[in-house]
Amino acid sequence: MKLGYIGLGKMGFNMVERLIEKGHEVVATNRSSESVDKIAGKGAEPAYALGELVQKLGPAPRLIWLMVPHKAVDDVLAELTPLLQNGDTIIDGGNSPYLETIRRSNELAEKNINFLDVGVSGGPAGARNGACLMIGGNRNDFEKYQELFKDLSVENQAGESGYGYMGTHGAGHFVKMVHNGIEYGMMQAIAEGFEVMKRAGEDQNNKDFNLDLQEITKVYNNGSVIESRLVGWLQNAFSKHGPDLSNISGEVSHSGEGQWTVEAAERLNVPVEIIEKSLQFRKDSQGNPSYTGQVVSALRNEFGGHDVEKK
Repeated sequence: MKLGYIGLGKMGFNMVERLIEKGHEVVATNRSSESVDKIAGKGAEPAYALGELVQKLGPAPRLIWLMVPHKAVDDVLAELTPLLQNGDTIIDGGNSPYLETIRRSNELAEKNINFLDVGVSGGPAGARNGACLMIGGNRNDFEKYQELFKDLSVENQAGESGYGYMGTHGAGHFVKMVHNGIEYGMMQAIAEGFEVMKRAGEDQNNKDFNLDLQEITKVYNNGSVIESRLVGWLQNAFSKHGPDLSNISGEVSHSGEGQWTVEAAERLNVPVEIIEKSLQFRKDSQGNPSYTGQVVSALRNEFGGHDVEKK
């Protein structure tokens, strides 16, 4: 399959490498030419402007994947869509708010341009080695590009691929949004539990415990009920930085998806106390660092490559 790819950040660059390995022809562009030059060295066909990218894709129908920050999507579409024709397809693989995705799908439909929204989970490592994909849009469009999604997704030991059709336009981004809200709560619970264990010696009843937090992550991640990638990533972080995480910031950033989940839940009249409190913790952590915050930050660094070092 031949496709255009716009956005060569941590996720996009790795995803294009995987596509090339899977035998796809990729015409790639990015705001900075340095990334374009670099991906060209991996086998992609470089394009240094959107017009050049569309021209190199040839006649319609064309497929173009966007992997840009959600605030940049409208600007990219405003420049890109006048260059496209009936039957072309755009995929938004970033973390866009699902209501904006629904709006964009309607606007593109008026121009006879197909649109799919794909929530991508797994971080840069998943983008490179196989991600989890949550896809929204018309089912016919999903089926048309199903082999592409299969090539981008992880496969488990039972041979099941980590992608699926979630529903109509916006459903892919909606499901990914809720995924990230759940992620907030899971990370918060792990972090709070490890702060309790870190401070166990402050209680006279526990003063001789001298708990080895790194050993605990190893045990937790081998057959326990809470065995998970998150606990494994915390084990990795302790190996790199030590259990004190002394060079990791206790102030935790958030990128929006948790907030969007809380707002969607409010519209649906669904209580999401755990997600809401974990979001509030991140907001309150600014100027108020803690060990719980350091654990959450360390996890964000492990799976997403976020910059979390103390400034």
